[in-house]
Amino acid sequence: MLSPTFADPAAATMANLQESPRVEPMAEERSGSWFGFGFCGFGQEPGSGCRCQVLSPEPLQAVRDICRVSASWSYTALVTRGGRVELSGSASGAAGGCRDAWASEEILVLLRDGPGSQAELQAWAPGSALRGEPLWAQEPEAERAEPDAEARAEALPLLPGARAYVSPRPPFRRGLAPELRARRLELGAEHALLLDAAGQVFSWGGGRHGQLGHGTLEAELEPRLLEALQGLPMAQVAAGGWHSVCVSETGDLYIWGWNESGQLALPTRSLAEDKRTVTGEGLNQDGSQVERAAGTEDGAPAPFIAVQPFPALLDLPLSSDAVLASCGSRHTAVVTRTGELYTWGWGKYGQLGHGDSASLDRPCRVEYFVDKQLQVKTVTCGPWNTYVYAVNGNS
Repeated sequence: MLSPTFADPAAATMANLQESPRVEPMAEERSGSWFGFGFCGFGQEPGSGCRCQVLSPEPLQAVRDICRVSASWSYTALVTRGGRVELSGSASGAAGGCRDAWASEEILVLLRDGPGSQAELQAWAPGSALRGEPLWAQEPEAERAEPDAEARAEALPLLPGARAYVSPRPPFRRGLAPELRARRLELGAEHALLLDAAGQVFSWGGGRHGQLGHGTLEAELEPRLLEALQGLPMAQVAAGGWHSVCVSETGDLYIWGWNESGQLALPTRSLAEDKRTVTGEGLNQDGSQVERAAGTEDGAPAPFIAVQPFPALLDLPLSSDAVLASCGSRHTAVVTRTGELYTWGWGKYGQLGHGDSASLDRPCRVEYFVDKQLQVKTVTCGPWNTYVYAVNGNS
């Protein structure tokens, strides 16, 4: 059985990474239910395979007692409290003894019970149905954790010990510098975000859509501190296809990168009602890339934000505080402190959960959970769909 390849993070860029949202932990204080909406063209939950899109949240029925969800484009991995992982969509299969799962189109990574109290990292071909031998497995002693690492480290793709992370392409295991005390790591289509123990954010990889947040469109081979957020401790990060989100410890929301479908909640040409010809392009004083359409009602050119290369503070409606964010390929979802869910961006397959396939360039509350008197605790976006864990608001 082969061991994963080791590499210095400076040796390779993230330009070819397949977008694969991280697994979200489930709130434990109350029992609740998981819901899904958006693309289900491969029969993944939710959906029977007869529909390509689910426009409003629907309860997940096929698997019970789910504690974690990780969604790739064509399939979804569902992990239960009992340690069973089940695949839904283009990939199928199930296995026991599973602590965590991370799904991408290239590989499915499982953290499974190993000898003693150690865990074993396994990588499988998604089409293997989890039968036979994995593509590779990491020996338990190969990833030694520091005494406090388990408390600091989040779920996959950050590995136990917080000294490395999983990539969907070789080298599958990529090391992190010792000084980076990682707490959470997110992979986008071409970039990575890392949240450290002090609440600082680092980014690296491809930057052509401003997704790194350094004010340029240049790539970064090594993790680089996001200077624009220094002094503002962050509690959570999320990486979309080509955009990024941070939630501060005080509940503020910062967002940057590509705005093609309004995923930054900024005016975008593709969603503008006025489809008149764009007459010019340029940069705002804050570095954002704009397109300007001629002939607005007051005679002034109307700016449309195409790329926002610096973190921009985003206010949610009603001055709501954010506690959790997740990003799809081109859509964004945020949970507030009061348990409401806001979504915006690309909505072609119903991944925004508003009952239609419209795209939005502003945060809009998902009324389904309000109408059902449910409080949202967790959201995790697949590239073209969204999964939500919610509890009874009256309990």
